[in-house]
Amino acid sequence: MFVPREGIRYLVASSAGRGFLVKAEELSAEKRTGKQVLNLRPGEEAVLCAPAEGDHVAIIGSTHKLLVFPLDQVPELARGAGVMLQKYAGDGTLSDLRVFRLAEGLSWRQGERTRTETDLRQWQGERAQVGRNPPHGFPKSGKFG
Repeated sequence: MFVPREGIRYLVASSAGRGFLVKAEELSAEKRTGKQVLNLRPGEEAVLCAPAEGDHVAIIGSTHKLLVFPLDQVPELARGAGVMLQKYAGDGTLSDLRVFRLAEGLSWRQGERTRTETDLRQWQGERAQVGRNPPHGFPKSGKFG
C-alpha cells in the first residue's frame, strides 16, 4: 500500500503479463469501497503497481525470459485490462517488472551486491515479445530485488 504522488504515472500489471500506465490522480477514490483500475480475467491477479520514472521497461516472467522495451510503447489509460507487455509460453506468468533509464543501465540485487548491466541490446525488443534468457548471474527467483 502506498500514497500516490501527484504528477507521477504508474505502471500497473497483471499476472498474465498485461498492463498499462495510469496517472496517480486516477488511482485514488473518495468512496469507502475504493476504485477498480485494473480489470482482471478469471484466474489472473494484480501483480505490480510501480512508478513509471524512466524511459524503458524491463520485464521477466516465470519462464525466465527477460525483455526490455521503450516505455512509450505502453499506453496510458484510466482503467482497463491493458495491453500485452510480454508473452509467456504455457502457463507462464509475470515475475517482476522495472521501469528504468536505459542510459543508467538495469540493476538488480545479487546477494549482498548490486549488479548493473549497461549493454542491454540483446534483450531489447518490442512490447509483447517473449524475450531472451537473462544475463548470467540474474537471480533464479526472477526478481530484480
